[in-house]
Amino acid sequence: MAEPLCLVVNADDLGASRGINEGIALCHRHGVVTSASLMVTGRAAAEAALLSRDLPDLSVGLHWDVWGEDEREFDLSDRAAVRDEFRRQLERFHTLMGRLPTHVDSHKHAHRRAGLLPLFQEMVEPLGVPLRGDGRVNVVGGFHAQWEWGVTDLDKVSVGFFCRLLEEELRPGWNEISCHPGLPSPDFRSVYGDERVREISTLTDPRLVPTLRALGIRLANYVAFSQSAPSVAQGIVPPPAGRG
Repeated sequence: MAEPLCLVVNADDLGASRGINEGIALCHRHGVVTSASLMVTGRAAAEAALLSRDLPDLSVGLHWDVWGEDEREFDLSDRAAVRDEFRRQLERFHTLMGRLPTHVDSHKHAHRRAGLLPLFQEMVEPLGVPLRGDGRVNVVGGFHAQWEWGVTDLDKVSVGFFCRLLEEELRPGWNEISCHPGLPSPDFRSVYGDERVREISTLTDPRLVPTLRALGIRLANYVAFSQSAPSVAQGIVPPPAGRG
């Protein structure tokens, strides 16, 4: 029997702003987004945690963030600082959500820079959840409108492009397409703004679900991933609430 095609559509930056929270919720309720990654450093992180209670089918992971929208500096070469910040953000996630994350990734792929992936694999392994880029899930990252800083190509977040990713980039087993939907709000400024609105239009487009069905792709979230591949997470004791 052929291995099924499973797809997680994960929205990054949950908690960054009220508008991003609203955009992600919209794409989950009326579109194909099945999962989100919570930026516990975001201005609207607490609001996002409350919102998630009304979205029980939305898996929520940790979006480890040390830079924000380039308003902060962080030295990734300081491994002790990386460990401490990971622990702090994990504790903050547990305080906000009352549980552990369903998956882990990072803002601007920080965990994949400077040879940090093995360190993050070590830190995430006790949680028993997938880390973006650890090989357990095929990560499809092409759905983004700015592959050159400040230069927008909206075709890269169009319905046609999304469907091409479905047809050409998915592999048997588990896959993730990451996305960044969001609505404008005064509490957030970013070079990637109008593009988030266009992503909402694509991710809620009624043509996507029939395309998924025709290609034999099953939409799922990271809770379903963990259930399909039981892990040591079942025996994990949540970290104590602490700093942050």
